[in-house]
Amino acid sequence: MYLLNCFFLYSILGFLLESTFNLIVIHHFKSGILYGPWTPVYGIGAILTIIISNKIFKKLKTTKLKETIIVFLILSVTLTLIEWIGGILIEKFFSITMWNYKKFNFNIGKYISLEMALIWGIISIILIYFIKPLIDKIENKIPKKLTITLSTLFIIDLIITTIIKIK
Repeated sequence: MYLLNCFFLYSILGFLLESTFNLIVIHHFKSGILYGPWTPVYGIGAILTIIISNKIFKKLKTTKLKETIIVFLILSVTLTLIEWIGGILIEKFFSITMWNYKKFNFNIGKYISLEMALIWGIISIILIYFIKPLIDKIENKIPKKLTITLSTLFIIDLIITTIIKIK
């Protein structure tokens, strides 16, 4: 249940952060393609961040600084790949381009850029050391019924979105 709860918490948190950013910058409160208040790529990215960092921290017996640098580099690449795959899949299945980094100086196509890879690395470190400890306090208080309800609503949202938006 831990990873499923984390998926929802981080998906909702990502939705709120991105929507708030979009509201301030482009005056439109929206994140992702689903109708519900979640953006799954953030949940997936957070879960991968947690799993990868835990494995690295357990295997490496070095200083915290070296571990942090290694985690930063690995997660910068991993999260950039997730963003690239997500962009391609959304475009392929829904004929939508959700973001485009072609205007960035160090882009590789429209879905990834060195600038964003660095941002994902920074966000992953912030998540590991600051956000995750707070989320863990919330996660263990989530009733199983709420997790099942959220899972059901998420699946319904995914099905409805796919039916309506697939081209």
